[in-house]
Amino acid sequence: MTALGLAAMILAFGPVSGAHLNPLVTMAGRLQREIVGPTAAAFVVAQIVGAALGVIVANLMFELPAVTVSMTDRTGWTLSLSEAVATFGLVLVVRTVGPRGRVAETALAVAGFVGAAMLFTPSTCFANPAVTLARTLTDTFTGIAPSSVPAFLAAQLIGALVAIACDLFLFAPTRTRLGSDTPTSDEPG
Repeated sequence: MTALGLAAMILAFGPVSGAHLNPLVTMAGRLQREIVGPTAAAFVVAQIVGAALGVIVANLMFELPAVTVSMTDRTGWTLSLSEAVATFGLVLVVRTVGPRGRVAETALAVAGFVGAAMLFTPSTCFANPAVTLARTLTDTFTGIAPSSVPAFLAAQLIGALVAIACDLFLFAPTRTRLGSDTPTSDEPG
């Protein structure tokens, strides 16, 4: 169900903002000069505030206090590794499917990956720093203790950087060659 909700959000917000729901996806776009600094910063602030508000609303819907600091310990190398893997996959899917320009295709691919990663990773695929920070505000099974956050964020950053490197190495030359009017060095001028 979470994956379907994510697909719906991507379909809703894709035409407006490119569905920037994850600071690491925004970072990837910024590193590849697809988004300017002030816009990227505004997106990241909106992502963090939006995730926090989402957790608060979810707590209230279930008749819980609006904010309760999570006590759910999520530590250990297996959880960190799984967060790196989940984030790698998510960022790579966004970076490789997104440039095709079809919001519906991207929504389906991202939702499919996230739904699968929720099942194949012991961390349950947070794969988003805004979500990780926001989940400190709920002491439910979905929460994460503040003391567990630094390792999750580090793992997510590593996974994203490896995905960006793979995208640049494996896919960017093809996109440039196929999607550009300017010939690359290996094409006739």
